[in-house]
Amino acid sequence: MTDTDIPSRGAPRPGGPEHFDFDSVHTGLLDCVQVNLAVLADHHHGAGTHLRAGAALDFRTWERPDGLPTVEPPPDEQLSTLPGLLGLRTVRRERLSGAGLLAAVARRGSTHYVIADSFRLPWLPYHGQAHMEHSFLLAAGPDGWHITDAYRSETTWGPAVPGRWVLSDADLAGIGPAGAVELGKGDLPPLTALPPVLTADDDAVREYLGAYETWPDRARAVEQLTVETWLLARGRRLHAKYRELFSGRSAASGTEEARLRAWDKLVEQTYLAHRRVSRGRAEPPLLVQRLREVLAADLETHAEASAPPAAPDEALRLRVAAVAGAVLGVSEAELLAGAAFDSFASFGSFRLIEIIERLEDSLGTEFAAADLVPENLRRVDDLCRIADRPGQERRAH
Repeated sequence: MTDTDIPSRGAPRPGGPEHFDFDSVHTGLLDCVQVNLAVLADHHHGAGTHLRAGAALDFRTWERPDGLPTVEPPPDEQLSTLPGLLGLRTVRRERLSGAGLLAAVARRGSTHYVIADSFRLPWLPYHGQAHMEHSFLLAAGPDGWHITDAYRSETTWGPAVPGRWVLSDADLAGIGPAGAVELGKGDLPPLTALPPVLTADDDAVREYLGAYETWPDRARAVEQLTVETWLLARGRRLHAKYRELFSGRSAASGTEEARLRAWDKLVEQTYLAHRRVSRGRAEPPLLVQRLREVLAADLETHAEASAPPAAPDEALRLRVAAVAGAVLGVSEAELLAGAAFDSFASFGSFRLIEIIERLEDSLGTEFAAADLVPENLRRVDDLCRIADRPGQERRAH
């Protein structure tokens, strides 16, 4: 079965496995290991939870099989730290053959987070083209094997796009061996415990850049550098989104946005250099030097951790809780304790609209359109933060 033959399924079927949305996930900012953990995090804890994956951005490297350093952590490294950060609890983790994986998922009846070789995954553009470890969510259903994969990227063989697929046993016959992780809902760390920090050890950066400057196989060095700059740029955009969430801002500062544009430009330059070198042309000069410069600029921009968001005014919290509690028909005490609106059965999109409109009327204000995004609309303190933001338009009574 080819990629174009694979049937995509966008809605859950009656009696089928659990349905996972990924509309709230910033899929373009996450690597292939992070992204499906992000789907689970937002599923269990609400929109914006996955941004915690970008809280701490440390410059670390690992050695690739060919000897070049990489900033891409091994899946085992990410699976040892990310679940707890995202409010996920590891129930079981094992490595299974292809047949063993399918048998275990069918027997347990739960969705599993799986990491397998992209070469063997028929919904990906890497299928039959490139070997790399790639994650997805797998569940057994009455109509076949249900795949959820939110990964997004441009590749040499076409785009990888978020989607859902239902596949047969034959489609997944070559899937193993694969890592299988059963994850449940765990405790979510509060934002105040995760101040955004971007750090880099000078020696580590020097050794990393030196390896790419002096590597004898220039075509291979430039090829891998396209992956490295892409990973570094993605990580910094994710970190910038987390800084917005942590500080209550609705957009990056002008300085941060300039830094992010510099990273995007470097990714383009590196890819162009790779294309030229792969065709036997000369390597453009100062490629690694440009990477050195944007790394240094990062540290200047984020020399200190962001201050935690100020605690909302208690009187404002009480007013917001009163409005939300009345609309949802729930206890104000639960809302003040941090319960998410969508944790109540009475919640829905119309109830959220009603909460916002009633609150605007109560406060005599009109929320900025840019603030009305999912991560700002989940809890009492979220609404307090945008209600108390400078520049809100006040209505005349």
